Amino acid sequence: MKEIVSIQVGDYANFLGSHFWNFQDELLGLADSPDADPAFKKHNFDMDAIYRIGETHQGIQTYTPRLLSIGFQGSLGSVSSRGTLYGERASVKQDVNTWNGHVAREESKPVKKNLFLQSLYEEEQETTAVVNSGNNWENPSNSEIQDKDIVKCLENGVQYWTDFSKVHYHHQSLYELNGMWMDVENFNHYATGRDVFSEGFRGEEINERLRFFIEECDHVQGVQLVVDDHGGFAGVAGEFLENIADDYSNLPVLLFSVRRPGLKVSNTLQKLSRSLHDAVSFSRLSAYCKLIIPIGLPSLSSSKASRYLRIKDENLYHTSAIYASAFHSVSLPLRMEPLGPTKTSNDASGPLDMNEIAHLLAGQGRQNIVATLDAAIPASFSGNLINQCLDKLHPLTPETAEDVEDSQATECMVVHGALKSGLQRASVSEVQEAVQAAYENAVAIPRFSHLSVSQCPLPIPLPFPSIFGSTIGQHGELLPSSSSSESRSPLDVHSIPMAARLRSSRSILPFLENRLTNLRKYGLNQGAAGSELLRSWGFERDDVVDIGETLSKLVSTLDPHSGMLSDSDSD
Repeated sequence: MKEIVSIQVGDYANFLGSHFWNFQDELLGLADSPDADPAFKKHNFDMDAIYRIGETHQGIQTYTPRLLSIGFQGSLGSVSSRGTLYGERASVKQDVNTWNGHVAREESKPVKKNLFLQSLYEEEQETTAVVNSGNNWENPSNSEIQDKDIVKCLENGVQYWTDFSKVHYHHQSLYELNGMWMDVENFNHYATGRDVFSEGFRGEEINERLRFFIEECDHVQGVQLVVDDHGGFAGVAGEFLENIADDYSNLPVLLFSVRRPGLKVSNTLQKLSRSLHDAVSFSRLSAYCKLIIPIGLPSLSSSKASRYLRIKDENLYHTSAIYASAFHSVSLPLRMEPLGPTKTSNDASGPLDMNEIAHLLAGQGRQNIVATLDAAIPASFSGNLINQCLDKLHPLTPETAEDVEDSQATECMVVHGALKSGLQRASVSEVQEAVQAAYENAVAIPRFSHLSVSQCPLPIPLPFPSIFGSTIGQHGELLPSSSSSESRSPLDVHSIPMAARLRSSRSILPFLENRLTNLRKYGLNQGAAGSELLRSWGFERDDVVDIGETLSKLVSTLDPHSGMLSDSDSD
């Protein structure tokens, strides 16, 4: 086993992570359920790669994500930063009074659990009571919470990412930036996050928590990090990544840089600040990871990826579920069990570790690879697998070029839970043959493509949002067209087939060129309007030139003839 340490930095990253860990929890439950689809019982995923075994102070065994989550103070809602398994630290009573003047005391009321969290608590209380009574316990309470009421509650009332989290967390996992509360208006660019990380003992405390998870691993594979990159959390992640590079120089990092839809700027100054932040953030983050994948369309609801879905762009609970589904899929090869003497390729094939993925996508010696993420949600291949498996993949990475021919393109694709007709699942070999045939008939063929396949679909847990269109069936199959505009909930859709792809190609060039062009225009050219703003962020001229050179190298790797940043440009 090669362990993975997961890191989530920022509010939206934690929304995505909450869905991701719900998927894992659902997989664990279905694997032990006698009534579950057989595909969930033999999924061939090594859950120990991302989970850790431990125990509470009372000696009770725990199984929790190997996770470090970073967010604002107050962003955990009704959940304690100590998690739900280990209890609170005993408070120290202060009897010494050193102030004789008037004292005004203000207390914030604890956030109440919503119906979903209440139902989890009641279920755990019942389980504990049954165990303690030798299975003879009877429930004296009639306060049953209906699933349909939970679905309605979540659709209308998710405020915190913990509101829909069904997972127990280790007491080292949830880190709040003390003194930084939610909705801090000025926490809106890279430099603010950099300064917050460096203030007081925050950096040391965060590093220590990461060290806790890494040092208990036997053969750590690497770090998968998700960062909310649109504001100061990019700076927090950038400083953290620099420390990781210093302390664990050989540890690969796969970075998913996510951004919520619908972010708008209302004036020229905000546009200038956003443009410079995007350039600085991407340059700094990409410098400290093996692979960076930008995620986040300006409008997810109107994208091709949402063809069968009913998404509200302003609803973080909705949009993060889509990105989490794709994140789950492309990261499956990292925790697939390798085939051994007692295993066959009938259920899954194509495991990779982080170094292998980075190496495969590097092509001809590319470093600090930028990849795009494409997904089919759901990947309903019923009918003709060959013609559909590639056409249904649509980008979740913004500012990409479509239909770009790149003879040096490389990719890693994952297909899991594919249906070939009705509710019959395609075998691993059938999917492999279909994808191979599709590429033989494609106009543009990548230089190298790796395929990972599993028969296990994406499970849809109860706290998943009601975002499926009326044409999606219980197992993700396509139903006859319907005029209904109502969305289907996780009570109606239990699993879906998925396809996702990481691709290193020239299609990412517009994304990179936009950031480089804006840096030159607003920060490097003589008399640039943003030079003073960058200086106020702590970036001197030489620092900005270095940022530009990093972006220029990323562009020239994909397009050697671009010549986008010359010495004359930066004078």
